[in-house]
Amino acid sequence: MSIAAKDEKAPVAIWPEGTPKPLMPYSPAVKAGGWLFLSGHLASDYKAGGLATEATPKNPNLENELALQSRYILENMAETAKAGGCDIAKDTVRIWQWLVSEYPTNEEFASGNTWPRIESITPYLDTRNTFIKEPRPASTALGMRTLLVKGTKIEIDLICIDDENESIGYPVPPGVPSPLAGYSPALRRGDWIFLAGDTPADWKGDYGSDIHMGEVGGVSPEARLNPYFWYGSAIERHTDFTLMKLAKIAEAAGSSLARAVKADVYIGDPGDYTGMDKVWKRWFPDNPPARCVIPYMGIGGGKGALIEIALTLLANDSELEIETIATPNAPAPFSHEPQAIKAGNFLFLSQQMACDENGLLPPGMSRNPAYPFYGQPARDQMRFMLKNVAAICEAAGTTLENVVRRVCFHDDGQWFAQSIEEWAAHFPDVKPASTTMVLEGPLVVQGAHTLLDLIAYVPAPARKAKA
Repeated sequence: MSIAAKDEKAPVAIWPEGTPKPLMPYSPAVKAGGWLFLSGHLASDYKAGGLATEATPKNPNLENELALQSRYILENMAETAKAGGCDIAKDTVRIWQWLVSEYPTNEEFASGNTWPRIESITPYLDTRNTFIKEPRPASTALGMRTLLVKGTKIEIDLICIDDENESIGYPVPPGVPSPLAGYSPALRRGDWIFLAGDTPADWKGDYGSDIHMGEVGGVSPEARLNPYFWYGSAIERHTDFTLMKLAKIAEAAGSSLARAVKADVYIGDPGDYTGMDKVWKRWFPDNPPARCVIPYMGIGGGKGALIEIALTLLANDSELEIETIATPNAPAPFSHEPQAIKAGNFLFLSQQMACDENGLLPPGMSRNPAYPFYGQPARDQMRFMLKNVAAICEAAGTTLENVVRRVCFHDDGQWFAQSIEEWAAHFPDVKPASTTMVLEGPLVVQGAHTLLDLIAYVPAPARKAKA
């Protein structure tokens, strides 16, 4: 009896030589199915000082701190990508940039202000462009109030693809506002199309014009509400306009919203979730993509924007199938997304929080107010989520151990240690690539401390070996 061939695309942890090793239990990168997932990188050598010496300006009048941190991060990421068989300059297909800002406050988010007040990211962009060449990857840049290493100004994570294809960048089609920064609104790599994070901005604003719209001056007039009437919903208008732009960009790149497999949605106040979801149902009435919705995001793509959306799609001419995954062994989503979407060798899971199908925290997942120092709710919630993730993975023909990318958002940094200890215990072999953020505000599910955004590898169905 013959033994089945080893799966050469199965997850492998990448540990490059000569780069700082993370303190926490995760891999610097994981390669699976021809994709390379890099963990979030910070300008830290993970030693006592936190910030790496090379990333600290000796004379702040002559050196820009953001540029130094960016260079240090990208040098290490380039080495990590190389160790995984990729060239960061030409194989990066999607990149996330998380930039530190203490603004907006929670009160400002609640009032509809998502502007992070970051002076300029040009030092970062100038540095990034020396490492990553055209066509540049689909990009998302957001304001984040807390990173895990004191003094760091930016965290970067990205995805590369190692295959025989070349990346093809697509400009925005006629009639759609064109972004100012140097990234591809749409990038194709083989079967896959990645759309950059987009907002309701027209990339013109009203600065210097005769008509001034104040705090929403960067939002397209087509997405604005008339402030002199009681009617309408700003988040609905912004969501609708953003999806209209993305639909046209997807079409110009040879795809459509019907071919979307994953959506990353960033909003300000959690109270905007319902309005966003209402519009989502109109654009995706059937078979919506997997979706993660992250609140308390500083949105820089036009002052006044309430939402940013990034999509991963399959090309219209791809032979890969899109399969919606549903299992009764995990709670049904409380809003308009599936438990997960399977496409090719990957399973894109929708947001995971400790909640039931009504968006409510299950019993036993929080501390009893009468006993405020008892229990470990973050550990309990992570265990609850991973039980559900395991059930969804099984329904898709894979396992929990095949999770390859994890982005974790905490409502408060105090839950980080409990959470990641429980997480790591479920991955005895390959630890997924990981990025962790602190939101400093309550999640959409009240009482939930953690939100997970996950991708898992799905092995091809086993073929019977010849006797």
